[in-house]
Amino acid sequence: MPRLSAVGISGLQAGEDVKHRKASKDEGDDLLALFEQGRHADAETKARLWTEDYPHDVFGWKILGAILTTTQRHQEAISVLETALMLSPEDAECLNILGTALEDGGRPEEAGVFYARAARQAPGFVAAFYNLAKLLQRLGRLDEARFYFEHALSINPLHLKSLNNLGSLLRDLGCTQEALDCYRRALAINPSQPEALTNLGNLLLSLGQLHEALECQKRAARLQPGYPEILSNLGNALQHLGRLDEALEVYRQALTIRPDDTSIHSKLLFTLNYHPDQSAEQIFSAYQEFDRRFGAPHRPRRPPPASDRDPDRRLRIGYVSPDFRCHSISHFLEPVLAHHDHQSFEITAYAELTREDRLTALYRGLVDRWVPTHGLSDDALAERIRADGIDILIDLAGHTAGNRLGVFARRPAPVSVTWMGYGYTTGLSAIDYFLTDTIMAPAGCEPLFAERLWRLDAPIGVYRPVSDMGEAGPLPALTHGTVTFGTLTRHVRLNHHVIRVWSEILRRLPTARLIIDSKDFATETVQQQLAERFAAHGIEPTRLSIGYHSPPWDVLRAMDIGLDCFPHNSGATLVESLYMGVPFITLAARPSVGRSGSSVLTGAGHPEWIAASEAEYVDKAVALASDLEQLAALRSRLRADFEAGPWRDEAGFVRRVEQAYRQMWQLWCKTEPAT
Repeated sequence: MPRLSAVGISGLQAGEDVKHRKASKDEGDDLLALFEQGRHADAETKARLWTEDYPHDVFGWKILGAILTTTQRHQEAISVLETALMLSPEDAECLNILGTALEDGGRPEEAGVFYARAARQAPGFVAAFYNLAKLLQRLGRLDEARFYFEHALSINPLHLKSLNNLGSLLRDLGCTQEALDCYRRALAINPSQPEALTNLGNLLLSLGQLHEALECQKRAARLQPGYPEILSNLGNALQHLGRLDEALEVYRQALTIRPDDTSIHSKLLFTLNYHPDQSAEQIFSAYQEFDRRFGAPHRPRRPPPASDRDPDRRLRIGYVSPDFRCHSISHFLEPVLAHHDHQSFEITAYAELTREDRLTALYRGLVDRWVPTHGLSDDALAERIRADGIDILIDLAGHTAGNRLGVFARRPAPVSVTWMGYGYTTGLSAIDYFLTDTIMAPAGCEPLFAERLWRLDAPIGVYRPVSDMGEAGPLPALTHGTVTFGTLTRHVRLNHHVIRVWSEILRRLPTARLIIDSKDFATETVQQQLAERFAAHGIEPTRLSIGYHSPPWDVLRAMDIGLDCFPHNSGATLVESLYMGVPFITLAARPSVGRSGSSVLTGAGHPEWIAASEAEYVDKAVALASDLEQLAALRSRLRADFEAGPWRDEAGFVRRVEQAYRQMWQLWCKTEPAT
């Protein structure tokens, strides 16, 4: 009798052939052929007849269980496979398939037990070790998962799925070179493997190898057309290169195939924020569509949170984030958590992490409760938050990777807020407040937000600098005799409006230079293409310094004046610029992502560097560059002024935020209880 095929079941492989007293080899071949061809209805009919004709033959029950598992009928599959195991309790294949049915049916812990039993019964059974490793990876137990992937590869060094998944695991562990090696080993075995190609492309993208990443994703999309994950990854590569219309088209194509994929929709919305030619109203309409598709369906399922409506009691605050780790948000989030009043507020961190690092340990020590959320469904996490009695739940991710907006759509807490990690509306009407300031969200912009705007005075944050930034140093122009402009922005912000305006500044100041530095400009190809865009406006490549340096402190020390992008401003790098003595010019564009630069400058006491038009932007940059004495004086005092201002008043800012939380809660206490 032939072996069971791996077709249709993740990692399914056969053990020993099964002998039958009455069934013929041809009958078994026919049944397996139907299964492998994906003719599941016909295969199921034959398998059921097999179990009727040969009820004591484990083969029929086993393949029927495999068919039911493949067609997502998990409970039926579990029952059938339990029958098979009564006939053959040590059958490694049955144990493995039952593990798959349990895992797909939402019972991962039980699945792991059966994968482990299958592996013990058949030490050379690669599929069992692979499935166990994959499950552990999904559960965030990465070190254990790595052990079992490596064990599977010790049995079969050519096992492509193990190589591919091990590469992804190593990437999550920060073992970049080892991850690259895994993907390239997989592609050496099979150059046309779309999974390895798309994963390699993702890793190259994170390393700033943008064009190589794009080519990987294009090849993967050609090899496996119409696959939503690969299309989404292709869209990511296009977005990083600033090819926004192409990226949006690819995301939309992916959504036509998988319309209920929230992560792809989030990527589309994230990309729209950067579009230089769409209006704020057009962009917000896409966010409203997100709410209709992914928010509104959960409204009837929201039970009213049970909570004590005492307006003055100790409040339970929950922060939800995938970034409780080494991430740029730490400079703004760490001081908030460090200064919370734990007598008045109990703080819980809901951490959506695939791995922890040195900053994770710090965050753990700053909160009252730490709840890992990776692997929990939206329903499960919403129930956990309700059980924890959270009063105010705060989203710190928006539509960035790893967000848990699906949880917020289920309204697990009386009050919900979005803040800090995204800069614009979530689109979810289920979230009560968008915490912002009066500059980022000026009066009149309320129709562009799904949430109610809760405004504080600018800035809407505090900043804790890293210890190794060093001094600002003297003004470079005094040494070089010419002004150097600069930016640490990503490629996606450098649209045709920005290139034209910056080129005009350089034309007005014929000896001035421009530094553009970030990971997106790590390769010569990207550097050359960007230089060509400036050349089209008459700017010679010799006046540009395009590259990537990390950390960027010496790059900032080489700048005299910073230039902010628009209509989507930069973020943390603007605050870093001021701390390093570098003033910058910003254009107040659409709320709120187009006014973060204005908020930074207002909070630092320099609203005079905010422009209201492109022409004014150019004039302000030229005027600032034309007075080196003033620039040198600014350089010498900007950090001290920054240190003395609201951006560094950690305790004072947190008191203002806590006051806002208290007022939000008091407003909720005045509302009529839901019935």
